[in-house]
Amino acid sequence: MPLLVLSTWTVADTTVRYLHDPATGAITLQLVPTAKLGELVERRATLAGEFYIDSGPEPSAPPASVPDPLVHVKRIGDSYPGAFAQGHTLRSAPANAAFRIERQEHRFVAGRHSVLTRLLDRATGHRLEHRLSWHEGDAAFVIESSFINDGATPVTLELLTSFSLGGLTPFARADAPGRMRIHRFRSAWSAEGRLETRTLEELHLERSWSGAGLFSERFGQVGTMPVRRWFPFVALEDTGAGVTWAAQLCWAGSWQLEVTRQNDDACLSGGLADREFGHWTKTLAPGERLDAPAAHLAVAAGDLDAACDRLTALQHRAADTHPAREHSLPIIFNEWCTTWGDPSHSKVTALADRLQGSPASTLVIDAGWYKTETSDWGRGHGDWIPSPKLFPQGIEATAAAIRERGLIPGLWFEMETVGDTSTAFSLTDHLLKRDGLPVTVRHRRFWDLNDPWAFSYLEKNVIDRLERCGFEYLKIDYNETLGLGADHPDGLGEGLRRQVLATYRFLDRLRERLPGLVIENCASGGHRLEPSMLARTAMASFSDAHELVEIPVIAANLHRLMLPRQSQIWAVLKPTDTERRLIYSLAATFLGRMCLSGDVAALSPVQWQIALDAQALYGRVAPVIKHGISRLHRELGASWRHPHGWQALMRTSVNLREALVVVHGFASAPAIVTIPLPPGNWRIAEEFTETHPVASQIKDHSLHLSFPGDFSARIVHLKQ
Repeated sequence: MPLLVLSTWTVADTTVRYLHDPATGAITLQLVPTAKLGELVERRATLAGEFYIDSGPEPSAPPASVPDPLVHVKRIGDSYPGAFAQGHTLRSAPANAAFRIERQEHRFVAGRHSVLTRLLDRATGHRLEHRLSWHEGDAAFVIESSFINDGATPVTLELLTSFSLGGLTPFARADAPGRMRIHRFRSAWSAEGRLETRTLEELHLERSWSGAGLFSERFGQVGTMPVRRWFPFVALEDTGAGVTWAAQLCWAGSWQLEVTRQNDDACLSGGLADREFGHWTKTLAPGERLDAPAAHLAVAAGDLDAACDRLTALQHRAADTHPAREHSLPIIFNEWCTTWGDPSHSKVTALADRLQGSPASTLVIDAGWYKTETSDWGRGHGDWIPSPKLFPQGIEATAAAIRERGLIPGLWFEMETVGDTSTAFSLTDHLLKRDGLPVTVRHRRFWDLNDPWAFSYLEKNVIDRLERCGFEYLKIDYNETLGLGADHPDGLGEGLRRQVLATYRFLDRLRERLPGLVIENCASGGHRLEPSMLARTAMASFSDAHELVEIPVIAANLHRLMLPRQSQIWAVLKPTDTERRLIYSLAATFLGRMCLSGDVAALSPVQWQIALDAQALYGRVAPVIKHGISRLHRELGASWRHPHGWQALMRTSVNLREALVVVHGFASAPAIVTIPLPPGNWRIAEEFTETHPVASQIKDHSLHLSFPGDFSARIVHLKQ
């Protein structure tokens, strides 16, 4: 029996359809580019016609596909999914079929549309809620799901998905061999965002011949560094139809995404890491509910870039809520790569003297301001007592000196952890535990942020100090992961989930107390580059690759995953740098937010002028960096640590009147490369490059660029 259309919604150029299976009662979600509706095909209902089915002993052919539920849940006591699935997935438990639709309603509140679908298991009184929402102008969606225990007894969950999107691909009658590709992004410390693209066949996700096997590619991470090994992102591209579906989880804890297949169609789903993957269960008493983390979803009539454009655009609304001075993308200076954990009043004021009158607006004092004679920056944090040796007049005097020079003072904290030479390390009643013992990772332990005493301690030592001393910029670092989790009656995974929620509450408290504070999100560089943390902070450290030649490679990768306006990229400037090296480093910062560091006080007048010229140009092109569409052109070898080839990232303004091209040549750079230009009458408005380069040219609707040598760079600003 064909699926019935329960409801249809048109959002920008996307059609949302809720499909109802009258035979099973299942409700499934379908996202289709409106322009592609005419290309939808009638799917085969069974495997009848396949010779190995027709010639078999079974009296009827197995189904070719089964509608995918809006939400997947697994309760302890339910039967586990069969088809050899245990250990691979907890999706598709038979009890999902018990949840039937109660009602669906549309709401419009404060400019936000939402479609709320309520499902009920009448035998138990358990409910599921699925909320799909969007604002006018959005081309992507937020999906949230919840489990409500309206039964008479407690229930324990071991899986609750944030989203599930099945029926992929609706543009093929059967199993679409050879045309479906999965995109995801690997990540490691100082090596974030490596795109991996595999066909379903390469992932061994071809359907089994009868549908008797349920296959899953489940991936994610366990701990409190959500961008560790993988970004919480997945996309499926139907290359035959030219359509891509993409999803991004909004969660700073353990998470999982799954690509599953049992029949013709593939399914994408994800949310909290489940019992199998993330050691997570949750018991809900009668009347309690659990809200899964939000997910962002989009579909595009186009490739991966087109889908990513839609997801990253959703992040603008949250980014706009941060202090107004952020709207112009001001330039930051951080002294970490100047003092390397040994800041002092004299060193910081010398930097302020150099920066005075330059376009840089903020000077950040990084780690080490609290260290003692017996502890370094990474082991002494937690007590937050400024060093009287480094800051004899108090750190507030240094903040005042920065302000006197026309700069905004900033300060570093790693507030969620404590080092082993601090007194805080011994306050075990207020620290997270596992197996009854404080969770200790190398030289760090973790505050229990659900402990009111610990929360208050951080309010006094972090928020009060920032307010009292007049710091208007906060760099939050986070240099370890909680791993499996922390003790909780429901298990380690639930202990971790509660810690993540408490982290959100502390960030929200920071912004409530200090609404003018600009917050930077750092986790050993880029380990927290996901939407929930990006929403609560003005920008994020893109990586810890501060001085490395692969900086432009990593920075360009991140355009598909976050807004450049929130991606802080460092240029570490040294008096030993050649003109070529200075320009190479400075050019990389145009791929996001410019952050300078290094021994700038010792730069020669010529070197400092190069830095000033770059800062001035950055100010002129900041609107394109803030709002634009990026496309990456690249011929790059396999190694990032030893890059060969070249790359050019073109970012075009929303009104198509300006474009910024950031070009880097690596080892064995070619003499000339050609970059296709969008339609229009383009001209080169200005270039930032070496003193005597071969000028770039526009001809035949392309930008022709030359490289003066290996590890060189240039910025080209185009207008029409």
